[in-house]
Amino acid sequence: MGDAPLDADPSPPTGRLFALKHGDSFVVADSRGDISGDADGLFFNDTRLLSRFRLRIADRLPTLLGAAVGHDNVLFTANLTNQPLPPIGGQSMRQGVIHIERTRLLWENRLYERLRLRNYGQHAARLPLRLEFAADFRDMFEVRGLRRSARGQMLAAVVAEDTVVLSYEGLDGLRLSSVITFGTPPVDLSPGAADFDLQLPVDSRTDLFVEVGLATAERPSRARFRAMAARARFAARSSRRRGATLGTSGRVFSEWLNRSRADLALLTTDLPTGPYPYAGIPWFSTTFGRDAIITALQLLWLDPSLAAGVLRFLAANQATETSRFHDAAPGKIMHESRKGEMARLSELPFGRYYGGVDTTPLFVMLAGAYAERTGDLDLIAELWPALLAAMGWIEGDGDSDRDGFVDYARAAETGLANQGWKDSEDSIFDAGGQDAIGPVALVEVQGYVFAALRAMADLAGRRGEADAALWSAKAERLRAAVEERFWVEQLGTYALALDGAGRQCRVRASNPGHLLYTGLPCPERAERVTAQLLSPAFNTRWGIRTLAQGEPRFNPMSYHNGSVWPHDTALCTAGMARYGARAGAAALLTDMFETAVRFEMRLPELFCGFERRAGEPPIAYPVACLPQAWAAGSVFMMLQACLGLRIDGWRREIHVDRPHLPVGIDRLSIRHLRVGGSDLDLGVERVGRRVVVYIEGDTAGPVQLISHG
Repeated sequence: MGDAPLDADPSPPTGRLFALKHGDSFVVADSRGDISGDADGLFFNDTRLLSRFRLRIADRLPTLLGAAVGHDNVLFTANLTNQPLPPIGGQSMRQGVIHIERTRLLWENRLYERLRLRNYGQHAARLPLRLEFAADFRDMFEVRGLRRSARGQMLAAVVAEDTVVLSYEGLDGLRLSSVITFGTPPVDLSPGAADFDLQLPVDSRTDLFVEVGLATAERPSRARFRAMAARARFAARSSRRRGATLGTSGRVFSEWLNRSRADLALLTTDLPTGPYPYAGIPWFSTTFGRDAIITALQLLWLDPSLAAGVLRFLAANQATETSRFHDAAPGKIMHESRKGEMARLSELPFGRYYGGVDTTPLFVMLAGAYAERTGDLDLIAELWPALLAAMGWIEGDGDSDRDGFVDYARAAETGLANQGWKDSEDSIFDAGGQDAIGPVALVEVQGYVFAALRAMADLAGRRGEADAALWSAKAERLRAAVEERFWVEQLGTYALALDGAGRQCRVRASNPGHLLYTGLPCPERAERVTAQLLSPAFNTRWGIRTLAQGEPRFNPMSYHNGSVWPHDTALCTAGMARYGARAGAAALLTDMFETAVRFEMRLPELFCGFERRAGEPPIAYPVACLPQAWAAGSVFMMLQACLGLRIDGWRREIHVDRPHLPVGIDRLSIRHLRVGGSDLDLGVERVGRRVVVYIEGDTAGPVQLISHG
C-alpha cells in the first residue's frame, strides 16, 4: 500500500464495518450505522467531522437484524428492532415490535440519513429515541494513532431549534464546522445529543431525517433525501459504465465482477485532470501514485480513460524542486498527498510526498501501455515534458550510487524507511533476516525501469525523436545487468533486492513476479520463477504470499512478510501468463474468486497467508482497507491474463493467445470495447477443451481479431 499502517493503529470496533464515499468525503460505521470514535467516523479531507453518531432507544442499543450496502455502493441500510422496553407512560413493549430502517448516503461532502420506524405491535407505542453525536476534528494520522504535542481549539457549540454546529479552529487558523440538522425538531437538543419522543400508532410509519455537513443547508426532508439519492445513483451508474462491461455464464462470478466495478466507481473521484482512483477506505482515501497507476493498468484494457486521468494528475503534480523532508527531486512522481491539519502544518511530510521509488518508472510504463492500448499520441505529446523529466530522475538522482539500478534511501527520518510497494519497516531484509542497508535497489523496480525504457523507445520512435534507439539500447543493457546481478541460481529465482554494498538479499519473495509482468527475464528463468510462485511455499490456494514459507521473518499474519495481497497476486498472475502459463493463471483466478466469495464479493487490501484447509475460510487481516482500489481491480488484470488478450491501438488489432476461462465459467461477453474509433462486442466461449474468442455480430470492420497458438 501507499504507506504501511502505523504501529499504534487502533483495533477496529468489533463487528463488520461499512463504508460510503463521495469525492473527498467518506464515512465508516458499524453494522448498526453507529460511529463510536475508534477507527470509524465521517471524514472530509483527512479530518474527522463526526467521531460519534449513535442511535439509542430508551437508552438501549437497538437489536441488529441485518445490514448491507447496496450493489451500487450508494445506500447503506441497517435493519434494527427494539429491545424489551419498560413501561413508558403506558404498558411495556416486548422485543421486536418496532422495525427501524436506518438508511444513509453521502453526496457532495454531506451525509444524509433517514430513520424509518414502523410499529408492528398490537398497541400504540411511545418511543424515546436518542441520537448521540460528537466531532473531534482529529487528523487522519491522529485517528491512526499518532500523538501530537499540541492541537487546535474546540469552539463553543451553537445550538438552535433543529441544528447543532460543532466547530474547531486548527493551529493553522483554519476553521472547520460539523453542522448537524434535523428535519423534525427534537424535544431536547444539546451539544451532544438529540432526543425525540415519538408516538407510533399501530401499523404506522414515521420518518426522521438528519443531515451532517460542513455548512448549513435547507432543512432535511423526504424530498431532499430522495433527490440526493437519485443524483448519487445516477453518478454511480455513470461511473460504473465507463469503458467496456463484462458478463459471464456464472451468476456468482458475474456478481464479483459487478461488485468490483462498483467498488472502483466508489473510490474514483472526478478531478479537474480526469477520473482518479483513491487508494482505499479508511486509511488511504486520497491520491496515491503507485496505487492509482497499478489500478489504471488493471483496468486499461476495459477503460483507458482511468489511465488518462491518472497520468494527467501525476504529471501536474510532478516534483520540480529538491526537498529532503518531502523526499522530492526534480522529475519524481508523487507518492501520496494529504490535506489534513498535520500535513498542512508540515508535522508530517505527506502533504505532497515523493517517497516512492517505483512510482516514477511506473508512470512512464503506464504512459507507454496507454498509448499502445489507444494509439493516442495527443496525450503523449501533452505528457512528453513530464515523461522526459521522469526519465531524467530515473537516470540521475534515482540511481544514487551510479551502479545502473534505481534505488532508495529515505532523506529524512520523517519519511518512509522502505519505499517500494512493500513499505513497512520490516519488509526488506537479507538471508540472515537483517534489515537491508541502503541505498536499496528492489528487483521489481528494475523491471519497471526496463518497461519504462522500452516505452520511451517506442513513443520516441512514433514521435520521430532521434533517441528512440538509445532508449532501446539502455533497456537491453539493464536487462543484462539484472540477469547478472539479481539472479540466484541456488534459489531458482531473483533476489529481493541489492543492498547499499551491492550484496544480494537472497530472499524468496513475490517481487520477481512483477519482474515477469514487465517481460524482463529470459524464458527459462521465467519458467523457474513461475514454478516457485505456484509452489506450496507461495501459493496458499487463496492467493500468492508476499514471502515464501520458511524465509526469515515469515509470518502469515504480517503486513508484508507472508500475507496475501490481491493486487500482488494479480501482477504475478499476469507475469506468468505473459510467458505462457495460462493454465496456472486460470487456476489462480479461480482461487481468488473463491476467496472473494468468502469475503462477500469484496477482496480486501490484504489477508493472512495461511494455507487453505478444507471447510475453513481465508483469515482476514484485522485493519485491512475495504474497499481497496487495486484489490478490486485485480480480477480484471487476472481475467485479461487468462484470456491472453492484448489490444494494439496503433494497428486496431485485438490479439488473443491460447485463452483460458476460470473453472465453472463457460461463456464471457465483453460489451462496448473501444478500439480506435470502433465500439465492438467480444464473445468468449468454451468449446470442448478449447476456448474461442470472436467478434459478435458483423465481423467486417476496421478492427481485426488475431488468434495465436
